[in-house]
Amino acid sequence: MVILFLLAILLQEPVSSTLYGSRFLAGKVGGSVTHQCFYPITPANKHDRKYWCRVTGNRGCSTIISTTGYTSKHHVGRVSLEDIPQNGTFLVTMTGLKEDDAGIYCCGIGSTNGDLYVRLNLTVRADAAVLGTTRLIQGQLHGSVTIPCPPGDTQGSGEGFWCRLGRTSCTLIADTNGFIGKSYQGRVFITPKESSGAFKILINDLKKEDSGMYQCGTGRVRGWDSPRVVALQVTTASTLPKRPNHLSSRVGGSVSLKCHSDPGRSYQKRYLCRWKAGSCELLVDTEGFVHESYRGRIQPPNSAQEPGTYTVVLSHLREEDEGWYWCGTQNGHTEHTSPVRLHIQKVSSPVFGPRQVYGLLGGSAIVKCFYPPTSVNRHDRKYWCRQSATGCRTIVSTSGYVAPGYQDRISILDHPDAESFQINITQLTAADTGTYQCGVGINGRGLSHKVNLEVSEAQVATIFQA
Repeated sequence: MVILFLLAILLQEPVSSTLYGSRFLAGKVGGSVTHQCFYPITPANKHDRKYWCRVTGNRGCSTIISTTGYTSKHHVGRVSLEDIPQNGTFLVTMTGLKEDDAGIYCCGIGSTNGDLYVRLNLTVRADAAVLGTTRLIQGQLHGSVTIPCPPGDTQGSGEGFWCRLGRTSCTLIADTNGFIGKSYQGRVFITPKESSGAFKILINDLKKEDSGMYQCGTGRVRGWDSPRVVALQVTTASTLPKRPNHLSSRVGGSVSLKCHSDPGRSYQKRYLCRWKAGSCELLVDTEGFVHESYRGRIQPPNSAQEPGTYTVVLSHLREEDEGWYWCGTQNGHTEHTSPVRLHIQKVSSPVFGPRQVYGLLGGSAIVKCFYPPTSVNRHDRKYWCRQSATGCRTIVSTSGYVAPGYQDRISILDHPDAESFQINITQLTAADTGTYQCGVGINGRGLSHKVNLEVSEAQVATIFQA
């Protein structure tokens, strides 16, 4: 018997927004088909009822088989359902296909057939083609994945591509010609093709909405009939915290990039690369490589005191250093990466500093802001104020003012020789979360820079702003 394994189109219906699988399935008369349905790996989903039903004329869906042990009397002996909760997927196989098996089916989760489901169309014909299998790739929220794209039916030396499958086509996300979709800037990289024609797709800063069906290949984006289909599943029950991925510094300054990896794993190599237009040029690694244009101004990755972290320092910064960088670790054929965007400010620019600062409840936060190196700015008032609909209320300033409720837990220190000042906040509370400004002069009239402060219970990384 021929088993057709086609998972191609992500069905986007409100009721099934957290469940996905193929929209089309095809099989031969007398043959078999296997359908795979993907669901988020949560305790409830792992133990809930899974089902396979056929849509009837009255818009209902008649159960064929479910994990409660039920099997329709018309399908006994030729249908099976296997749940694999650790992978967040279940398989439905129908054998001995007949022409009247063609129709609309649903795979779903829930006590009734109207809860979470994905609808698909099954076609049964004598000339159905044998199609390739779907590969399941799992990643954690905020983490990264490495997706191998093996050699196959390529069209000459065409470019490699990665696209997301839709109802009738595949929307291009990235290719080796430098195209990158808007929502994937800085977080997708297609590696150069090997001699065999194989390549890899690296994706980081994973989001919940990245879960779905994809296709990789070379040459023309073929759509849902491609044999190289990938199901990407992002686990939302992640142990990885959302880390700040933006750093600011100035021309001639320096910045310290704190990179994170799994402390329980050993890695053959740690590195930093510069991401541009879908490629990532290696700058430095633990094997001794240093890019020629960065010699003398980049320090190789050094292990930090905190397990699972390493630090790369960039100094003597230039305007052209602004852009995306990737921290990376490699273990065999698998790579784990995370993105950081570096903002470079000209010396003559207004006040600048971090745009986002994170802190823990009961902990502390440090905000360092820079100002243009003029005599007036060195001697002018520096302040930290909280923004609201009516203005920006001063919290602390170098004139000696401290707002009520902040005594003994906030300070401001000016460093005129370094054209910078620093705000230190301790005993953080949830109420401290908000939008602030660090500035020079008079609130709302002088130079200022907006900073978002987020206080949470989740563990986050502290990044030094040079």
